[in-house]
Amino acid sequence: MRYEKSRKDASRSRIMEVATQRFRGDGIAASGLASIMSDAGLTNGAFYPHFPSKAALVRECVAAALEGQSGQIAQALASGGLATAIDAYLSAQHRDNPGTGCASAALLPEIAREQPETRQLYTERLMTLVRQVSAALPPHTSDPEAVAFGIFATLIGALQLARAVEGGDLSDRILAAGADAARSMAQPRGAAGQEPPETDITIAAKTERER
Repeated sequence: MRYEKSRKDASRSRIMEVATQRFRGDGIAASGLASIMSDAGLTNGAFYPHFPSKAALVRECVAAALEGQSGQIAQALASGGLATAIDAYLSAQHRDNPGTGCASAALLPEIAREQPETRQLYTERLMTLVRQVSAALPPHTSDPEAVAFGIFATLIGALQLARAVEGGDLSDRILAAGADAARSMAQPRGAAGQEPPETDITIAAKTERER
């Protein structure tokens, strides 16, 4: 019995691994169950003992992807602060590997058309990410959640644009501009007529401009 459960768990994990990459890389609508199961090395009939429907698979894959992203953000924040997290998100490596990247940048239009249960789950996981970023903002930031939303919107939009355009130089410029804009939003606001104090965000932005 333990062997059977272990094998079933392994099959379920394999389905989710393949589906998560296919959804992010090719899109939800373009990823059929037959191709997912084939890539997972399983028969079509092996799908339903694990998931009642494709919608249920999408929901679990989105949850897993956002949980993984939360761990990546936490690691980036711990190692170098918000500037490091911004640079990692708007990197050429992230741009060039959508199948293992941000689920929001890859799937937002399709998630908006998913069932309410999936959208509610996405909302909950997104708020976890927003709270992570808002907690990393400089002290005395006014409405840190609003600032975090602005940063996420900038990062996701810049990544989507960088992936969509033709031409590597233009794509790189979009990534750099998005990172600069995100860092700017994360800067503390000084009193009127005064420059805000330098932080790791402002220092990183200045270094990037001087390169």
